[in-house]
Amino acid sequence: MKRTMKFASAAVLASTAFAGGAYAGSLAEPVVEPVMMAPMPAPDLGSDWTGFYTGLQLGYSDADGPGALDGNNGSYGFHAGYDYDFGRFVLGGELDYDKTNMDLNNGVAQLDSMSRAKLKAGYDLGNTLVYATGGYARADTSFGNEDGAFYGIGMAYKVTDRYTVGAELLENKFTDINNTAGADLDVTTFNLRGSYRF
Repeated sequence: MKRTMKFASAAVLASTAFAGGAYAGSLAEPVVEPVMMAPMPAPDLGSDWTGFYTGLQLGYSDADGPGALDGNNGSYGFHAGYDYDFGRFVLGGELDYDKTNMDLNNGVAQLDSMSRAKLKAGYDLGNTLVYATGGYARADTSFGNEDGAFYGIGMAYKVTDRYTVGAELLENKFTDINNTAGADLDVTTFNLRGSYRF
């Protein structure tokens, strides 16, 4: 009986010693350290294109009219407009003017300048804006002023928050030049642009 009591006492002491080892050095519950996660990158919401802008443009114009009423020449001008950025979608309006002094049909007629009132719809890619544009066009020719329409595409890139550079390709269409049925004039213009944004 004494021997059994000794074995039981030894077993209790041994189990207590092993159990105590699990909590050695502290009476508190063990603390589980949280695993640190890398922060999630913020989504790219694009750049803010909202505001007024104005600038200069330099380009090339190519005219295609009835018969030999064709011509081409360099052009230069200015533009001013306003964009509103809805997040990714950008809407805007613009006025621009191109001076060209283009001889048509070897000087029989002349295209002096073009002006446009534009509507723009584009997509904000961050520092780059790509857009489609269209609207009203007016040509000043040796026949007089001609009303027409245009459509095209363009892009602008932010060099800084204030300065942008870009390019624009437009197709300008004027019908019945000098009130002559079927005398249509198509003028393709390509401009390189620099703008200051307010």
